[in-house]
Amino acid sequence: MEVIPGRPDLNAAAMLELIAQAREAHAQIVTFPEMALPGYLLGDTWEQNAFLRDCEHFGHEIVAASSGICILFGNVAVDWDKKGADGRVRKYNALYLAQDGELRGGDNFPYPFRIKTLHPNYREFDDTRHFYSLPKLALELDTDVAALLQPVRLAIDETPLTLGCILCEDGWHEDYGIDPVQLLQQNGPLDLVVNLSSSPFTLGKNNKRNRVFSREAGDIETPLIYINNVGLQNNGKTVYTFDGLSTVYDRAGNIVDCCPAFEPCLRIVDLDLARGGQNLPPIEAGDDSGIDSIYQVLRYGCEKFLAQTGIERVVIGVSGGIDSAVAAALYRRVLEPEQLLLVNLPSVYNSDTTRGLAQELASNLGCLYTIVPIQPSVDLTIEQLSQTPLVNQQTGAESRLEVSTAVSENIQARDRSSRVLAGLAAAFGGGFTCNANKTELTVGYTTLYGDQGGFLAALADLWKHQVYALGRYLNDEIYGEHVIPERVFEIVPSAELSDAQSVDLDQGDPLIYPYHDYLFRGFIERWEKAAPEDILTWYANGDLEARLGCEEGLVDRLFDGPAEFIADLERWWNLYSGLAIAKRIQAPPVLAVSRRAYGFDHREAQNRVHYTDAYQRLRSRLLDSGQA
Repeated sequence: MEVIPGRPDLNAAAMLELIAQAREAHAQIVTFPEMALPGYLLGDTWEQNAFLRDCEHFGHEIVAASSGICILFGNVAVDWDKKGADGRVRKYNALYLAQDGELRGGDNFPYPFRIKTLHPNYREFDDTRHFYSLPKLALELDTDVAALLQPVRLAIDETPLTLGCILCEDGWHEDYGIDPVQLLQQNGPLDLVVNLSSSPFTLGKNNKRNRVFSREAGDIETPLIYINNVGLQNNGKTVYTFDGLSTVYDRAGNIVDCCPAFEPCLRIVDLDLARGGQNLPPIEAGDDSGIDSIYQVLRYGCEKFLAQTGIERVVIGVSGGIDSAVAAALYRRVLEPEQLLLVNLPSVYNSDTTRGLAQELASNLGCLYTIVPIQPSVDLTIEQLSQTPLVNQQTGAESRLEVSTAVSENIQARDRSSRVLAGLAAAFGGGFTCNANKTELTVGYTTLYGDQGGFLAALADLWKHQVYALGRYLNDEIYGEHVIPERVFEIVPSAELSDAQSVDLDQGDPLIYPYHDYLFRGFIERWEKAAPEDILTWYANGDLEARLGCEEGLVDRLFDGPAEFIADLERWWNLYSGLAIAKRIQAPPVLAVSRRAYGFDHREAQNRVHYTDAYQRLRSRLLDSGQA
């Protein structure tokens, strides 16, 4: 089902309709995701007792609807007589099992529901902030976790059924000291395991998910049903899609049924538990690690975000470059032509080449287009800044500011976004996009209140090479024609903000994307993030490219020796760890795609740039020797 975060009323209505459909199809059990009623990523809404009471109210409605059918669903459970670790009323991330108007499972557990054992506290997850875990409850009751991990025993048409009920992370136990599924099986044996999840999309995650749950089902020789939701949820700075892909595994770990990605779906599955689900033939799982999955999640995310925020019209500043072209082609798959306004904002530094490409793009997409030159307003701003006297109030002395090239570049970028795009969006009755990619965001190669502005950064979790690949995919697979002109892929990426950034002279960005994409990915996306000490060690050992995943031999071609390599590394690390943090903190929400997106998924503080002692010693040795 699609879960609407923070709206238990809407979710309950959807669940009741699905329960009615399941009953009509003669289903015996109907399952819903983790936190199906309240939603999952709600921030500190969990601290509102009124909201908790509302969730309880709608939970009672679902229980009352269980006449003649067994319902498994996720909801927040509240023990009003006890405190949580935060000193507020105690809350559990809970799984409820209702049958014939009553809750099941209270005969061998302290509550008439099951609670989550393993609480994730990484990436976007914040379970330990709000919810009380099973290990904490075991400690409080002076017992062990194994004694509390009891199956739910019930009867379906007078046939006994022993269910292992777990919630999301409980199935991902490899990095924990507790294996909930094995402990449930020891307290069984089990006829079936059901995992209610609320699992956001990450590129390639479903491939791993299938490996984990296939092995889990095979290890205990028991069929397993994984339930996930679709929809869009966020934690303020990062926006997550949920891909669904609810899956059934037989006792050998084979996938025997699966729901489609990003689609609400009521799937009726006949599972012969006596045969461990092997009455169904194995099927192949789809791959979710390719550019097709990136397109699918971005289109779905943009569509849902617009609907969630009520934005019906979108303005996109198109420069003639790849980022804005991909953004335009993407939004055109979500919006009708009259809802999409593309605008070119030339200054004296914009070439006829990029101006022409911007207009060709708009023509190919068939949407609204306009040109708003910014040079007159930029000249006025520069004149005002350079000619307005600064008066020393003590001495009366006057001075003037000098507008440098860098300041002039920032003035142009801010004029385009803060003045023109924001004004156009307001007049057009919509919002304007941020077209920045992840490479730029990593080192702050965007202008604060300029091209970093916008209501959503849809491409900000894609490295530059992924943006190019997405552009090709849009042309070849989605549109079936070159709506993004071929020349857009060929010109050098350039901000076109000065004479030194002429695309016609192949003068572009200072970033070397085939290398820096992968270097920066090492900074943020590795599970154990790479710092300069790691990068320099790999460089000295000769395995840097293998570690980063970039082209073999690339580093030697780019840098003459250690001095050049170190200078480049420190230039970008200083920006990544310095000014870029201030910019990222003020960036629009990022639509998550990768294993680590900027925003709440990558929590960072504004501290001084730091190099470890080991880095300093290795740096000195390499520079003294002159060779790696």
